[in-house]
Amino acid sequence: MPSGGRLLILAAVFGAPGNSSGPAFRGRHESPRKGTVNGSYNPAVARGWESKSVEAQQAEAEEKATPALPPLSAEEAARRRQTETLRLARLRVLQQLKASSNPRHRKLLEDALADLDQKLSRLRA
Repeated sequence: MPSGGRLLILAAVFGAPGNSSGPAFRGRHESPRKGTVNGSYNPAVARGWESKSVEAQQAEAEEKATPALPPLSAEEAARRRQTETLRLARLRVLQQLKASSNPRHRKLLEDALADLDQKLSRLRA
């Protein structure tokens, strides 16, 4: 039978007899978090509290949302889509023009830009 001093050392290394929470019985990735009870993430907060907070924030955001715009006619909606498509295509051509160094490619992009500008001005008129 080990002496009292050796028993304390063995208990510190392997855990107390009958206690499965000692280091010898804990898996490699099962160490509890510091400052928590039983390794839980946030024991002081009731389960589901975080989701209720998010739900409240979403409801508050919906209340602050801007009022809906009046519905557009099919023709006006198509016109806005076409304008946005041309505007995005123009931005893409401008980016390519900025990065291009080949004179022929630059000329092609400048012609495309002029064509897009003309189409945009016709749609806005």
